[in-house]
Amino acid sequence: MSEKIVVPVLGESITEATVAKWLKNAGDAVEADEPIVELETDKVNLEVPSPISGVLTEINSKDGSVVEVGALLGSVSENGSGRSVKKEEIKKVEPAQNEDNVIKLDTSKKEPKIFEEKTEENIQEEPLVLTDEVIEEEAPKIKIEKSEPKTNKESQTLSPAVRKIVVENKIDINSVKGSGKDGRVLKGDLISLMGANPQPSERKVKYGQEERIKMTRLRQTIAKRLKQAQENAALLTTFNEVDMTNIMEMRKENQQDFQTRYGIKLGFMSFFVKACVVALKNFPAVNAEIDGDEIIYKNYYNLSFAVGTEKGLVVPVLRDADELSFADIEKNIKEISEKARDGKLTIEDLQGGTFTISNGGVYGSMLSTPILNLPQSGVLGMHNIVERPVVVDGEIKIRPIMYLALSYDHRIIDGKESVSFLKMVKENLEDPRRLFLDI
Repeated sequence: MSEKIVVPVLGESITEATVAKWLKNAGDAVEADEPIVELETDKVNLEVPSPISGVLTEINSKDGSVVEVGALLGSVSENGSGRSVKKEEIKKVEPAQNEDNVIKLDTSKKEPKIFEEKTEENIQEEPLVLTDEVIEEEAPKIKIEKSEPKTNKESQTLSPAVRKIVVENKIDINSVKGSGKDGRVLKGDLISLMGANPQPSERKVKYGQEERIKMTRLRQTIAKRLKQAQENAALLTTFNEVDMTNIMEMRKENQQDFQTRYGIKLGFMSFFVKACVVALKNFPAVNAEIDGDEIIYKNYYNLSFAVGTEKGLVVPVLRDADELSFADIEKNIKEISEKARDGKLTIEDLQGGTFTISNGGVYGSMLSTPILNLPQSGVLGMHNIVERPVVVDGEIKIRPIMYLALSYDHRIIDGKESVSFLKMVKENLEDPRRLFLDI
């Protein structure tokens, strides 16, 4: 018995995937529910398990091929019966046929003579016939090529690619300076004449060693969506700075008790999530999106947060952030981040976000202008904490300062709303006690 391996349902709006790699080879033994092939979609990578225990007998879709939902990937036979039967049948049939053929050949005396006569005739006729005729036919060709290679390039033997370009673009071949041997016109000469970009081989020689790798579907999707954000939204960024002194002191004083009770460290992200939720409730346009000529105001707060992985940037969603405690936020963020780095995120983990937080500070960024995560209308950029001299109550003091950046869609968020939103986030972070009062 054999079972087919097909492309499963991939999620909302996803109709196709790319076969990233087969985890098993044809003929390998597999267990039921064991991952055997990895598919790459626009958002996540997922593994397709074996439906039964047995042997992977056939691979229908090779690595790199694009497959639609329901397409056949391969098949698995229980205990490999599908392959063994075929081999036995072949072995049984072939000897019988060979024996019959051998008997026929041995009894016939004319067949070997026929083959021997043909081979002798061919050996004798080829030098006799070809020596005279070749000299007569090739001699004029050689004379033509030698007589006019420099004066008329049309007489040159052009490659099919060069000839095609000349005909399609109506190029006067005599006006082209060839870079090949004896002034022969090459394909690169015509492309350069037409103003095209240099070929990869030419770039390698001119600029140095290069390596070309096809972008993954995830990277292609990231590039496409970021470009769409720039083209379809009226992007604007406003900045502010936050004195992180009080948050850092609160973390230091309560870190031990917090970790003992909840089994997880108290980080900065929980403070930022709480501060953003408070500000989003006061400025609902930042939590909204545009759909055609309508604005959709969302009365729920699913905060997306950017996670850098080896395969690219992903933005999983922290759902119902307004209902979560500090400990719940830290636990959920840790769990989702680990899933992202291990490549185990599902489609559901990436959908439904209303606002995004991007922490470039973990990589040392001092300041940046984050790009919207469509269809969202706002994204907050966190940056590195650096001790700087600031004026406090008329005195210069050294304080841990972080720059904040809010990029927003100016089509539905006005300057007053964006600045006020960021100011409220700043106030709640500089005085964390406000977070418990929801003000």
